[in-house]
Amino acid sequence: MIIFDLACEHEHRFEGWFHSSQDFEKQLESGMLSCPQCSSPSLRKVPSVVSIASSRTEQRTESSEEESPSRAITPPASATQMIGLYRQLTQAILAISEDVGTSFAEEARRIHYQESPERPIRGQATSKECEELGEEGIAVMQIPMIKEEDLN
Repeated sequence: MIIFDLACEHEHRFEGWFHSSQDFEKQLESGMLSCPQCSSPSLRKVPSVVSIASSRTEQRTESSEEESPSRAITPPASATQMIGLYRQLTQAILAISEDVGTSFAEEARRIHYQESPERPIRGQATSKECEELGEEGIAVMQIPMIKEEDLN
């Protein structure tokens, strides 16, 4: 699963979740995507504006001073909130994906080359396997899956 930050021609920003980069392109070309605020079908990928500020005051760069306050994302105020958000992310990933265990790299290739049905998968892969997948044009996201008991 890939998450893209998107914007329409009116600069409304939102995110979209896709099975692959090709899935995004296919949906965009077929007119299946539109802005949730204004329904514009004219969309593009934009850089992510997510940043987590430290507890110290940080110096702002010239570009961040020009950024519209309406686009800023307020970071969670505490470690407890961060853990809660991470827990929600983990639960969402578990709910929508199939665990393929240590066969992750092989199954990701099968899906990419259309030898297996396209679907969200999760599992274990070495850093080398992830690097090789990337070299083949297969986008993967490495997310450490922390055990529930370690979050307390």
